[in-house]
Amino acid sequence: MGRGHPECPQRLAAIDDYLLASGLDVALERHEAPLVDLDDVARAHARGYVNELVDVLERVQADGRMRALDPDTVAGAGTWAAVQRAAGAAVAATDAVIDGRAENAFCAVRPPGHHATRNTAMGFCFFNNVAIAARHALHVRGLERVAIVDFDVHHGNGTEDIIANDERVLMVSIFQDHFYPFSGGVPLGTNMVNVPVPAYTRGPEVRELIEQNWMPRLEAFRPQMIFISAGFDAHREDDLGQLGLVEADYEWMTLRIKGVAERHAKGRIVSCLEGGYNLGALARSVAAHLRVLAGI
Repeated sequence: MGRGHPECPQRLAAIDDYLLASGLDVALERHEAPLVDLDDVARAHARGYVNELVDVLERVQADGRMRALDPDTVAGAGTWAAVQRAAGAAVAATDAVIDGRAENAFCAVRPPGHHATRNTAMGFCFFNNVAIAARHALHVRGLERVAIVDFDVHHGNGTEDIIANDERVLMVSIFQDHFYPFSGGVPLGTNMVNVPVPAYTRGPEVRELIEQNWMPRLEAFRPQMIFISAGFDAHREDDLGQLGLVEADYEWMTLRIKGVAERHAKGRIVSCLEGGYNLGALARSVAAHLRVLAGI
């Protein structure tokens, strides 16, 4: 994204370093992210947008000159490869979990995806990794009901745009109100549970809202698989948002999501990294998330 941009390579390095230092790394099985099949991408994005973005990113890759797609979203020489592998990781993880080769999976990927709409790149996002994976589960793997859980500090407007009124998908989210991308106050479809919260809301209030709003809908929906847009920028140490979550809150949310998955979805979860820009808070929060997913 360019020098000084918060969506930086150091994010993944910080996660790797913390997992190694904490000893959690030895409990995890790692896989290289493959390239995504563009047919999978086109199940979530308009084919015209996919073709146009591929053309732009291939040209940037060839000439090495950075190009801004919007004020927040910049493509560099390595962006096209990263975009393909971020979405490819989500699809490959979906296949691994459905096939029983993994109980669940966390995709430590950049760039994030949940702001990418059907037709637009925005908010650091190019392809919507979670939406692509969810549609793959439905269209290719034959599932009938999947849920998407988004706890990034920013509303997942792109995911909502793609899956609104697709009754095979239930999306539940919590995010900071009156904040970028300034959406989500009025859901676009009946299959959305949007919970905007005021700035400076802390963990206990967020947990209560999740119990009241997410849990009844998730239990009634009985998803066969759960996808998580795992943004950790609602942490109290993260300067890109003004919410007050801590590692224990991410642990609690993951436990509640995992409980739904165990009751209804054979434990099947694919979680994809979205936001999280304070490197220390990001690494600790991801570790808390992974400890629950791994059951350790």
